Amino acid sequence: MSSLGFNPYTQLNTAARAVDTAGGAGKAEAAGNAVTEGIGDFRAALQQAEQTAMQTAVSGADPHAMVQALSNAELMLDAVVTIRDKVVEAYQELLRMPV
Repeated sequence: MSSLGFNPYTQLNTAARAVDTAGGAGKAEAAGNAVTEGIGDFRAALQQAEQTAMQTAVSGADPHAMVQALSNAELMLDAVVTIRDKVVEAYQELLRMPV
């Protein structure tokens, strides 16, 4: 991935900083921290899966660890997609409300 000159995690870092700087006080800050932590966990799981897969391909490391890291990344991706779908659904419900 790094040979392409594009880092897919850059956007996640940008979003985390935007959420972190846009947070208010109290509950908004706690929600912002939860979102930032969730994004960080997601990014870490993807990076770990990528590194484990590369180690297995290059040096023949433990394939069981690779499968475990990839399944963890898949689980995290499913959770993120589900959350995104719920947010989009809630936004659409707001748009359908009469003013």
